[in-house]
Amino acid sequence: MPGPLRAQSLARLHRVPGAPVHLSPPTEIGMEAKYQERLSSIERIQEGFAELNYICSRPIATAIYVSCHLGKPLLVEGPAGVGKTELANATSEYLGVPMIRMQCYEGLDESKALYEWKYAKQLLYTQILKDKIGDVLSDAHGLAESMEQLHRFSDIFFSEQFLEPRPLLKALTAEEGAVLLIDEIDKSDHEFEAFLLEILSEFQISIPEIGTVKAKKRPFVFLTSNNTREMSDALKRRCLHLFVPFPDAKLEQRIIKARVPAIPDSLKVQLVDFVQQVREMDLKKQPSVSETIDWARVLLLLHATSLDADVVRETLNVFLKFEEDIHAVDQQLYEFTRHAQKADARVA
Repeated sequence: MPGPLRAQSLARLHRVPGAPVHLSPPTEIGMEAKYQERLSSIERIQEGFAELNYICSRPIATAIYVSCHLGKPLLVEGPAGVGKTELANATSEYLGVPMIRMQCYEGLDESKALYEWKYAKQLLYTQILKDKIGDVLSDAHGLAESMEQLHRFSDIFFSEQFLEPRPLLKALTAEEGAVLLIDEIDKSDHEFEAFLLEILSEFQISIPEIGTVKAKKRPFVFLTSNNTREMSDALKRRCLHLFVPFPDAKLEQRIIKARVPAIPDSLKVQLVDFVQQVREMDLKKQPSVSETIDWARVLLLLHATSLDADVVRETLNVFLKFEEDIHAVDQQLYEFTRHAQKADARVA
């Protein structure tokens, strides 16, 4: 992999108008040596993530393995709170590269996602040029030469010196690579989704005033979606797809044990069984894995050693966020609690 480029001189920005300028070398296809051991197998990824307290299933580890080796973005879909964003965080920590996050929202545009110009600095430069205009044009003869001199300075005016990088540009120009998280892409507009296509397919962006900027080192790209709207076929073609569902009881118990290690085994089994039953109900919002973890911490804080109807009723609001959902679960409280206690007895 080629080393980072030294800063380009201003003279290289004096180009023929419209000609593309490559600010960094094309990314080589292939895995860097420093990642080869960590991404050597699916099992190695599972083990490494477990060491970081992120318990991932084999399908998740397989998606990470394939995405990193092929250099393709990974579109991660699933219900809110199942660990999609945390997956990007864990990958960043596991590979030892910084994570650059871009939170999507309605109305997001390139000035917030890609770059914007440092207008205050440009105005200051304009004032300096105004004060020095006599010195700049002192050796020019006639209007044509004067205009040529001024055109050179206009190129500098729209150069890297006056560019304020935003998340997408930061990820492409990161010297040591990065994990780029485009979070909740389904909240953005269709126009912004189309804007991302060049980055997702070519790992480059086009800045009209400068030219084409290619990735110095290809970032590991994650896009997350809560399925509030359908993604376009064009975006999906450029990504590998991973759907992260709610975990089964066995996997969720491992997650709880990793995130709340002090929890008694009996309580862990009971609360997971209770949550699994709740998810089978027709609720406005199903309890997420992150909310199950919060509930485990709350029960630990209350010194609970097992589930009973009273402590569950007092803490339903930890993992249920709508009053009608709390009321619906309260109607099944004793039945669910007895079932959870029996599940613990079966495990024991």
